[in-house]
Amino acid sequence: QVQLVESGGGLVQAGVSLRLSCAASGSIFAFNAMGWYRQAPGKQRELVAVIPIDGRTNYADSLKGRFTISRDNAKNTVYLQVNSLKPEDTAVYYCNAHNRDLEVWGQGTLVTVSA
Repeated sequence: QVQLVESGGGLVQAGVSLRLSCAASGSIFAFNAMGWYRQAPGKQRELVAVIPIDGRTNYADSLKGRFTISRDNAKNTVYLQVNSLKPEDTAVYYCNAHNRDLEVWGQGTLVTVSA
């Protein structure tokens, strides 16, 4: 089974940018879509962005503008660029991959934004 490994999180100050990476152990063409979700302390996991196999992107309405999802099919990697980070962006960011029969989650990468 394909495994997903996120990286790129850390402790940062408000206003900076981060690029999170999600590396798959196999081909991401096996999945209809790849996505990023996040879970803030005490809150439910929420969708951030999705990028289907056709490359068209979708974002949570409340998060449009500062987040950019992209994929490098040759590297089997999906990225999430986050600009102008805010303290409310503090969360564990999870990578997700799914098709009709399978859904895979990564272990998450923690992003902590200080004011």
